[in-house]
Amino acid sequence: MNKSLKDGVQYARSLKTVLDGKNEVLCGICPPYVFLKDICVVLEGSTICVAAQNMHSENCGAFTGEVAAPMLKEVGCSHVLVGHSERRHIFGEDDFFINGKVKKALSCGLTPVLCVGETLEERETGRTKDVVLRQLKNGLHAVNTEMVKEVVIAYEPVWAIGTGKTASPAQANEVHSFIRTILSGDYGDDIAKKLSILYGGSVKADNTGALINQSEINGLLVGGASLELESFLKIIEVVAGC
Repeated sequence: MNKSLKDGVQYARSLKTVLDGKNEVLCGICPPYVFLKDICVVLEGSTICVAAQNMHSENCGAFTGEVAAPMLKEVGCSHVLVGHSERRHIFGEDDFFINGKVKKALSCGLTPVLCVGETLEERETGRTKDVVLRQLKNGLHAVNTEMVKEVVIAYEPVWAIGTGKTASPAQANEVHSFIRTILSGDYGDDIAKKLSILYGGSVKADNTGALINQSEINGLLVGGASLELESFLKIIEVVAGC
């Protein structure tokens, strides 16, 4: 929950201007629901994706306060975050509810960015792989080989989100490699190699190069460092140069 509508629109307009004609890096932004339509209008015709921060698993109905996938598609979104750690840990969303969102997003033509990751306590007790395995398997339950090609995975260790702590590049890459191994077992090597796995967790310009140069990290899910345009552009610049 950041920025006013005016600030959000200006951010999008400036981002579009700076990135016009520069296609080295696929990038997108995830505004609050109430800004989506205005920002989608600003970014129409650009290469910048617009994602919602969340959605419900049903098309319509008496779910007060929720937003449906067809609504997001109608205003111009192409992507949606699903299972972000804050949705899991603050709002109590479980793997099966999240799985419903993944399948609904796919059926409505949205690209779900499925977030998985462990808490500090889970990492310290050696359960990182157990947690990631469970969240990934349950999150992709009944998602077939054709459908999974449209999914993006984001590994976000909860202990590194907004804390200033970052998984070391080697730690992040190890989990990304584990995720790709799981995907390979379920969907085959060819598909697993092509799927994008992003890293999220206190990403900043000064650690971007080390992260993005890891063999299994395909991109970044940027949080606080994306709030200021110059900071976000610096991250994009580093990625483009790697």
